[in-house]
Amino acid sequence: MSYGSRVNEKRVIGHNHRKQGEKVMPQYLVANYLPDDFDPSTVTEAMMEEIHALNREMIAAGIRKFACGISPAANAKTVRKQSDGKVLVTDGPYTETKEHMGGFWILEAANMDEALAWARKGAIACDVAGEVRELLFFPAPEEATE
Repeated sequence: MSYGSRVNEKRVIGHNHRKQGEKVMPQYLVANYLPDDFDPSTVTEAMMEEIHALNREMIAAGIRKFACGISPAANAKTVRKQSDGKVLVTDGPYTETKEHMGGFWILEAANMDEALAWARKGAIACDVAGEVRELLFFPAPEEATE
């Protein structure tokens, strides 16, 4: 993977720091999924080091904006607006599935292909399936006002 085209590109995240005409790079959610019966004790030190190495590589490339693991889906709370305008809070995840998000990265990449290249490395390091989605900003970052 080549990062040469990114060297002179100015990265702009928050609209408070942008100057008119600066290019805004797309951002992507790279999520990984764990089975409901995932046992954290099966994660080896070697696997953790591989994930840490990938994070160091992402940071060095200037692509990683944020990364974290998240608590098990069993710890989730779901919120739903009710017809009376109140919000109902219930235990558990919104969807009933056999897999749930286990962690994610927010990457700033030139395009989906670059984000997918990093996601492939994540799938290998984490040894799990995942997905990549472009983050949408409304209004678009270049159109936001203070």
